[in-house]
This record gives sequence, structure tokens and C-alpha cells, in this order.
Amino acid sequence: MKKLIYSFLFLIIVTENTIAQNKQEIITNMIEEVTYLASDKLEGRATGTLSEKMAAEYIRSRFQEYNISPKGEDGYFQYFEAKIKEHPHSQKIKKKITGTNVVGYINNQQEETIIIGAHYDHLGYGDFGSRYDGEREVHNGADDNASGVSIMINLARNLKKIADYNYLFIAFSGEEHGLFGSSYYAKNPTVNLDKVRFMINFDMVGRLNQESVLAINGIGTSNRWQDLINDSNKFNLNIKTTESGIGPSDHTSFYLQNIPAIHFFTGQHEDYHKPSDDVEKINFDGMYTIYEYAKTIITKSIAIEDFSFQETKSDTTVTPKFKVTLGVMPDYLFDGKGMRIDGISKGKTAERFGVMKGDIVIRMGDFDVNDMMGYMQALSKFNKGDKTIIKLNRHSKIIDVEIVFQ
Repeated sequence: MKKLIYSFLFLIIVTENTIAQNKQEIITNMIEEVTYLASDKLEGRATGTLSEKMAAEYIRSRFQEYNISPKGEDGYFQYFEAKIKEHPHSQKIKKKITGTNVVGYINNQQEETIIIGAHYDHLGYGDFGSRYDGEREVHNGADDNASGVSIMINLARNLKKIADYNYLFIAFSGEEHGLFGSSYYAKNPTVNLDKVRFMINFDMVGRLNQESVLAINGIGTSNRWQDLINDSNKFNLNIKTTESGIGPSDHTSFYLQNIPAIHFFTGQHEDYHKPSDDVEKINFDGMYTIYEYAKTIITKSIAIEDFSFQETKSDTTVTPKFKVTLGVMPDYLFDGKGMRIDGISKGKTAERFGVMKGDIVIRMGDFDVNDMMGYMQALSKFNKGDKTIIKLNRHSKIIDVEIVFQ
């Protein structure tokens, strides 16, 4: 009996040591991958540049190392053309660029395929899309989105053990210019999209905070997501969800092809679209937790017989166009009433009139703001030079601030 007990305890110790070794190996891989992709050598990975091609070659080499088969149109690569502004302040003059998606595949001879994606492009030297007003610098994009690419790569390496699906892995380019790479792939697929069960997109997943808040967007794209993500959460993650399949990342392109698609996101931060989005600020233990959580979702999804697609309610609402901006960064993880401000841009309207980080916008002029869409709809009603009162919840006190849109 004692021998049996000792053998059992030994087995537990060996198993725990193996799990710890596997975790450390994966985290080591993640550190190496994010460090390289977010290095100055890659000059910000802007679409259509030499640095984008270097990043694409690196991802391809990882796929090859892990015996992931090519599934692009030219080996692992799929090329697309896009027109972008010649100059960030130009509205009409455009230039044509060529971007590269990197596509790998695990063929388990199954009926259904799961797509796992992440964009690898970023802002280069910040000539477009930057929130930084200093001297011209490399925008390394460690969180946005070297973090998502690394999780995707490590899933590619380790999902072979879950052989109930085929797997398609896509590193998209052109996301920062407007989802160009994912949109092109969704319209020019290299697998039969009718046989895709669902798509998981990782974008900005490197800053899991102390409260372990993870946003999952797009859960309304199937009536199966809600129970699946809850049943899979054995990691004490504080999950915040949104319904809509339409959002500012690459899952949108697949939702528009009637594929259930979700987006993992650990939230905005002060380094978003700035040169300071560096590898030193990445939470690699948090990335590992998200990696394990995604793997659990895939494993548990096997038991679901019908993973049907559904349109989401908010998709009939057209995103309004704006003539003005408040000059703030919304808190996309906030799920209370109103629009919580997570950052203030220097020199813009909000800073000029004393609006502060942490303020919650609940009304603008005659328009109530109950959520992000309400904020955008209210903002679209104003023109430059308009004066109005915005009502703010500041530390649980309601205050009025008069502003003039510049």
C-alpha cells in the first residue's frame, strides 16, 4: 500500500514538474518572439516596407520550425494591394502598397477548421496613426500586436495534440491601415470557409492587469460562445464581453463571411500607438494564461455539436462620421453606464477644458451617452466651433464642463 501511495505521489510530482517546464518553455518562446518583432531592427513593421517583410520571414520560419504546412498563395505568403494616404494629412492623394499575410495550416483530415489569427503590422515610424507628438521614433508595437502574434505561434506549435479539427493560422498585415490583410484573405481564402467552425483573433493581449481583466468581443456571433467562454474560464480571468461581430480588428472580416468570430483584448493603455509600447511592459505570465485559456476553449468546443453563426444586434447601427474629436482615449473594458476616459491627448479639446482621465461622459449637449455607441452618435452631432456642455461622472460626483470643439 505504501509503495502504491509513493508511486502516486511521484507521478503527481513528475506531472507538475512537466507542466512547469512546458510553461517556462512557452514563456521563453514568447519573450524571444515579442522581443524580436518589437525590436528597433524591425522599424515598426509598417505594411509594405522592408521591415514588414522581415517580420513575415520570421513568422514563416517559426511555422516551418513547428512543421506547420504552407497555406498561402506563394508558399506561406499571400500578397494583397492597398491604397493608403501618401501623407498623413492628405485626404485625396494615395499610394499603392503591397502587403503580405503569412498563412500556415495543420491538416488533421477533419471536417471542420478553426482559424486563429493576429495582425503583425504596426505603425513604422509613426507617420500614420500615432498618438505621439515628439521627435520621429520607431513605434515598436510590442503589445500591438507582437503579443497576439506570439500567442498564435505558440498555439500553432501545440494544437497538434488536439486533433479534432484542422487549424489555419494567419498573421495578417494591413490591419493598422484598415483590416486590409484580413479582408483580402476572407474574400480570397485558401481553405473552404464554409467548413470553418469559428475564428479566434488575438489583438493587444500583452497587458493583462492585476485584476486579470480580459475583454472578449464578438460573443454574439454564435449562441454557443457565452457558455463556452464561461465553462473554459478555470484561470480566474475577469471576463468582459461585447456582442457585436463588428469591431476595429481582424475578426470583423470573418464575421462578415458569416463565421462565428471573437477577439481577445487586454485593454488600451497610455503606450497605445506610441514609441513606448515596448517589450519591457509586456506581462508574459498573463500571455501564457490567455494562451492556456484559448486552448481550453478549443478543447471544450469539441463537445458542442452545432456551432451555428448568428448576426449580432448592433450591426445594423452604422458607425457615425465625425467632424470633431474630444481628444480622449476610451476605456474599452468599461462596462458601466457612459463612456469612461482612459487617456487624454495633449492640446486637444478635453485637455484644454479640464476633462480628466477617469471621467465618465454621460451626456453631451442634448444627447445622453449610455455606452460607446451613444458617445460616437453624440459626437457626430457637433461641428468645429460648437459650444456645448458635457456632463461627467467624476469620482461619483456629477459635474458640468463647458467645452468648445476646436
